[in-house]
Amino acid sequence: MNYDNNSKNNNSPRPRRVLIMTAVEAERDAVLRGLNGAPGIEVRLAGVGPIAAAANTAATLASADGAKPYDLVISAGIGGGFIGIADIGSIVIATDIIAADLGAESPEGFLSLDELGFGSSRLKADEHLSSQWAQAVLKSGLAACTAPVLTLSTVTGSAATAEHLSHRIPGAAAEGMEGYGVALAAHHRNLPVMEIRAISNPVGPRQRELWKIGDALLALERACSLLPEVLEL
Repeated sequence: MNYDNNSKNNNSPRPRRVLIMTAVEAERDAVLRGLNGAPGIEVRLAGVGPIAAAANTAATLASADGAKPYDLVISAGIGGGFIGIADIGSIVIATDIIAADLGAESPEGFLSLDELGFGSSRLKADEHLSSQWAQAVLKSGLAACTAPVLTLSTVTGSAATAEHLSHRIPGAAAEGMEGYGVALAAHHRNLPVMEIRAISNPVGPRQRELWKIGDALLALERACSLLPEVLEL
């Protein structure tokens, strides 16, 4: 039986088999170091961007058909943090996973899939487990928050775009490129999903030389070391 995505009490059944998808090998390796061989958790590569992430996650989930099914899917990696909400080296765990650039332009501004009537560009993360993981990260001494995380096919590279996203999606704390793709593949199989982003840079002007990728990967490793306890595996 899969984990009950709507359950919010501490007596809820815990997932028995967990799939974590990362975009690139450096993220995968950080997650694996944190997990330190914990049973019941597999880490696979999603590829870069929401399309690759959706395709590879869907294929991985399908490969479990007839064998041991997955009970929970997690998108994990580093990402940009919105200034004043998520600082470099901190952890953001998603409450909502949002395809922020999926929609249409109009004279009145950007129109999301929801506004166009073509479905939804927003998927809910598992509230109970996300909250528990964030609390564990905070107790470990890392800065952490739960908030909407944006998925974009094109990484933000200007202050104007960062400000526009902040106004359009209030409370957004981080952006990445894979979360919505991973979440959509899980959603189609009625599986609960989570997303974690360790912050390597502020969302805004692209200044690659100032990114703290090593710090973010270390934060991701530390956060993932807490996951087996959170999931009671």
